Amino acid sequence: MASKILTYSTDPEGILTPKPLSMDEEPETLSLRPRALSDYVGQPEVVETLEIAITASKNRSEPLDHVLFHGPPGLGKTTLAHIIANEMGGNLTVTSGPALEKGGDLIGILTHLSEGDVLFVDEIHRTPKTVEEFLYPAMEDFAVDFVFDKGVHARSHRFRLNRFTLVGATTRVGLLSAPLRDRFGIFRSLDFYTEKDLITIAKRSAALLDVAIDTFGAAELARRSRGTPRIVNRLLKRVRDYAQVRGDGVISKATVAQALTLEGVDEAGLTALDRRYLETIIRFYSGGPVGIEAIAATLQEETDTLVDVVEPYLLKTGFVTRTSSGRRASEAACRHLSITCRKDPLFDREE
Repeated sequence: MASKILTYSTDPEGILTPKPLSMDEEPETLSLRPRALSDYVGQPEVVETLEIAITASKNRSEPLDHVLFHGPPGLGKTTLAHIIANEMGGNLTVTSGPALEKGGDLIGILTHLSEGDVLFVDEIHRTPKTVEEFLYPAMEDFAVDFVFDKGVHARSHRFRLNRFTLVGATTRVGLLSAPLRDRFGIFRSLDFYTEKDLITIAKRSAALLDVAIDTFGAAELARRSRGTPRIVNRLLKRVRDYAQVRGDGVISKATVAQALTLEGVDEAGLTALDRRYLETIIRFYSGGPVGIEAIAATLQEETDTLVDVVEPYLLKTGFVTRTSSGRRASEAACRHLSITCRKDPLFDREE
């Protein structure tokens, strides 16, 4: 729930009185996130699952089952957590796995949750093991166990929690431990968006930003957005700036092309890092196969950055394939970069 900031102003008699000014009642930032499932675009199976579960939980006056979302970054995991809290009528508490360094950090959050609240843990696979142990009884029995003293004087106390809903989000579901993963009642995967859905999102966001965009401009923006709503909204803001400064304020196909060329985003939505990744495989390693560690060392980038940010879309579009021997660049990638791929007859015969 948003809180108002009170600004103290001086009245004619010189007495300070709390009086919220008009500017304090305005939202600090314009959010492009939908607030209800009816406004959410894309992921129809996920939305239908949540609609059924939320309606059933509200009819029974029970909290929603714990929910786990997994998929590449920017597909709406955090947005769905906000929507769940709004639909269930509870407050949302947001944290992340790396932020929960000690068990006391998690216990402090859990003990302050009210009945029906939603706790959202982003990158939940990065939660330390010692902290994760506290989640098991909290999720299953709505309780946390404290141990006082040490040795022969040690004693345990169970503290009852208000019933809440844990919403977890992860980009690496395989790194989740089985005991934690099995305690989620709703387990859904988010996939890349279709171009049609991205066009709808681009038009909706443009209306919220009060900028004019035509159908061809929205289609071109969607085509270059890597199937990801977060990237659509980010690129829309950059194109809006370009249209206002270098154009007539209306976002057209030509405006999108000019603005995104300046941003380094090509016709397929590839960024400079994506193209360097592909060029490294093709030029330095003859198209592959090559291990991810070798690619990361050549690019001087972190392996996790390549695996979590770069590769999902390249794999989805078929520019890169994974084999038992490593990554390979496809012929489509060579054509896109206008580079001649070297054939490896021996490797092709073994496949």
